[in-house]
Amino acid sequence: MADIRLEGLHKEFDDGDVVAVRDLNLTFKDGTTTCLLGPSGCGKTTLMRIVAGLEQPTGGRVYFGDKDVTDVKTRDRDLGMVFQYPVVYQGATVRENIALPLRGEDLTESEKNDRVEELIGLIGLEDVADKGVTGLDSGNRQKVAVARAVARHAPIILFDEPITNVDPDMKLQVKRTLRELFTRLNQTIIYVTHDQTEAMTLADEIALMNDGAIDQMAPPRGLYNDSASLFSGWFLGNPGMDFVPVADNSEIALALVGRPFSDNVATLGFRPEFVSVNGSDATSGVLATVKHAAITTGGQVLVNLQSGDLAVKAKLPWDTHVDVRPGITVKWSVASDRLHMFDADESAVAMPPSDS
Repeated sequence: MADIRLEGLHKEFDDGDVVAVRDLNLTFKDGTTTCLLGPSGCGKTTLMRIVAGLEQPTGGRVYFGDKDVTDVKTRDRDLGMVFQYPVVYQGATVRENIALPLRGEDLTESEKNDRVEELIGLIGLEDVADKGVTGLDSGNRQKVAVARAVARHAPIILFDEPITNVDPDMKLQVKRTLRELFTRLNQTIIYVTHDQTEAMTLADEIALMNDGAIDQMAPPRGLYNDSASLFSGWFLGNPGMDFVPVADNSEIALALVGRPFSDNVATLGFRPEFVSVNGSDATSGVLATVKHAAITTGGQVLVNLQSGDLAVKAKLPWDTHVDVRPGITVKWSVASDRLHMFDADESAVAMPPSDS
């Protein structure tokens, strides 16, 4: 097993007109699952293809442990790959598909059979093990592709949005299968996705990409709770953070923080689930008008508020007793320990101590 280490990695296309990866220095830790998360076009698939050897970087080096593999061909990098569309042999059964990558391995027939049967059980393919893959649904075909990729016990497995094309009713099942598999394996896994729910479910760490760079890398809960930038706050969450531009809303900002704060703070941010909404007769809070309210996934009530020119989203419990009909006047607030501060460069800055 080995870390995957990127040093000064850079990738340009079209004679430098398009920069897909920007001078990255990054380590994917040995034996962990790291999700490369970000919007379409941010460079995550290009980065994974460079790690796989399918793209040559414009600059920088790729190391597997202490070995420089930058110029090593894909077939010699000892890794497995799973793509959006399942790579399977149509003329073979599920069991035969999983066994094929083991043909060249230094294993006895008994060891090969044991490994195949272990994967069939682990991934949940017992009912279709002797069926041809042609008649399988997209979820089970992708399970076969995953089993094929991990069968050799290669130290590194790369996943390129493997659930994107799985039938919606199978996605949750495949996601659970992958989580169980990742927990059991001790392989270094890079998993590319634009779906934050997948990343939060599957990852030990998330590397959030934006415009070819890593915006933030942290465990899922840390990434959500301690956003290092406006982009991180906006991208994560459904919906993402609310933002208060301080220059245009100085009175609201001061009311939220409750005390003077540094001049270098350009924006306040907070998660909608931490917005408290009370009636207009509350002794404190920011006055607002309810513009819209709707039930969201999970039964919470998503309320759109308007305070002057500032729009705010609040997520309230399903059994809230606050009247949030459109047109109603309310007051909203956020606990100071739930506020985030960002400077003019859109980077997080520390909240001042309460006695400062």
